[in-house]
Amino acid sequence: MSITTTPHLNFRGQAKEALTFYQSVFGGEITIVTYKDAHAVQIEQEADQVMWGQVISRDGFHIMAYDVPSSLAYNEGIIPVFVSVSGSDAAELKDYWAGLSEGAEIVHPLSPSGWSPLYGMIRDRFGITWVLDIKASD
Repeated sequence: MSITTTPHLNFRGQAKEALTFYQSVFGGEITIVTYKDAHAVQIEQEADQVMWGQVISRDGFHIMAYDVPSSLAYNEGIIPVFVSVSGSDAAELKDYWAGLSEGAEIVHPLSPSGWSPLYGMIRDRFGITWVLDIKASD
């Protein structure tokens, strides 16, 4: 048996913008289904918000997101989740870092660490904390 774990991010009206941004950073295919597309509109002003969306790249990047309807409680919390991106190519990791840096807060600069040749933590403009690192050698 094989399983896949995919971060599923919750937003309040920013899911489409966030997914589009993540696609611009990591590439891949974007799929967005709005509440209107799914015939599930409860509040007309939220009809074009994301009921289900994802970005999947050939390199293995996969993230999902949706907009929590205003009829449901939503609290984004404080550091509720980290999204970790690990790889073996420093240049590729630096490109992802550069893309995510737009409007972001650097929590830990991309640099060597005690456990990785390259490690960094960044909080993007949507408040999502990303950990990027080079896989340590076995």
